[in-house]
Amino acid sequence: MRLADVVVVGAGVAGLAAARTLVAAGKNVVVVEARDRVGGRLLNAGIPGTDQIVEVGGQWVGPGQDRVLGLLAELGMSTYPTHDTGTRLAELGGRTLHYQGRVPRLNPLVLADIGQAQARLDRAARRVPLAAPWRAPGAARLDGQTFATWLRRHTYTAAGRAFFRLITEAVWCVDPEEMSALWAHFYIHSGAGVDSLINTTGGAQQDRVVGGAQGIAEVMAAELGNRLVLGTPVSRISWNTDSVSVRAGRRQWRAKHVVVAVPPPLASRIQFEPGLPAERAQLLQRMPMGWTIKVNAVYDEPFWRADGMSGQANSDRRTLGTVFDGGPPDGSPAVLVGFLEGRHAQVAARMDPEKRREAVLDDLAGYFGPRARSPVHYIEQDWAAEDYTRGCYGAFATPMTLTRFGRWLRTPVGTLHWAGTETATRWAGYIDGAVESGQRAAADILATSS
Repeated sequence: MRLADVVVVGAGVAGLAAARTLVAAGKNVVVVEARDRVGGRLLNAGIPGTDQIVEVGGQWVGPGQDRVLGLLAELGMSTYPTHDTGTRLAELGGRTLHYQGRVPRLNPLVLADIGQAQARLDRAARRVPLAAPWRAPGAARLDGQTFATWLRRHTYTAAGRAFFRLITEAVWCVDPEEMSALWAHFYIHSGAGVDSLINTTGGAQQDRVVGGAQGIAEVMAAELGNRLVLGTPVSRISWNTDSVSVRAGRRQWRAKHVVVAVPPPLASRIQFEPGLPAERAQLLQRMPMGWTIKVNAVYDEPFWRADGMSGQANSDRRTLGTVFDGGPPDGSPAVLVGFLEGRHAQVAARMDPEKRREAVLDDLAGYFGPRARSPVHYIEQDWAAEDYTRGCYGAFATPMTLTRFGRWLRTPVGTLHWAGTETATRWAGYIDGAVESGQRAAADILATSS
């Protein structure tokens, strides 16, 4: 049995940020990761035959995400802007629209409906306390309904409802019928409003990390050196008020504290001795993961740019509902990155891989013309199929979860501490939220340890 001050379970950004903070404070830390790599939901994939990569996991950072931007500066890493020049394409309510700006030129009644619903949503979201959403005005009423119910009550046109359904799929990778309306309001406040969540320039998709976002984790891991143990799934954590024992296969560590920095469904797979308090266990059972299959189609050239298009497209009727230009400013490599989300991902996952590829390329051709049907390379990642993720982008709260069990989201249980982007107060679900959560868990430990 090896001794440490703190064992961190999970080498995603949250776990590595916690470890980095603790090591800087002089603590003896071990990070134990089930996969044979670091990064969690951040993952670069090489483009065959080249030294270039695409990102098959999280890839964007944006204004106001001060934690991750500060970390990037500390690590000596830089960013570049997402390509956002040219017209966008939207298929909504049976219409196909090419437009520039935030919202397509819809029927004035539909635009008015979207505008009033978004204003109402942003206003209500700002009243949700980020550290304690269950204390929001009308929290029980919001948490007792799905986001779909809220949208039905506050939108008045079919196209307006389709717009917000599309946003729900793109932001959370779930259908609005699955998610608590209170969670949606909290998340929107956490991410600085609807516009901030869905916009490219000025929003959460504004910038990319040079070398790929997984590099954030790789640089932190390099700093940790032999404190990092890969390919070692944690199976059991035994704890009391004074110490904790972490077992992974035949290996075991004893420490004063443990930080569990994995998504809620994965934390529920660990055997705790004694068992977790009932409220914490119930919380884990009520926070499933979203579902997305991320696709990168690589081309010889960014032909859509030459056609005056930004590479950004959305549709309320296609399987591939959201697309961006996934290449750097110079267009090399030329990449369209798209997302199969929520129920679309579930249906696509059951398809034969070649049929799924054909369906995706048919949608890309529908957006950008026949040249999109013939990429040089096609790279996809189904995050729900990955055993140590089980979904993306993050976990979400089902109805009545926050008001009944939300208090246990971040609260330590004896020597057990919790991290992960779902536990963040700002930018929950994003890389920035992962950084915040790891730093917060480390601060909790440092505040209570000698």
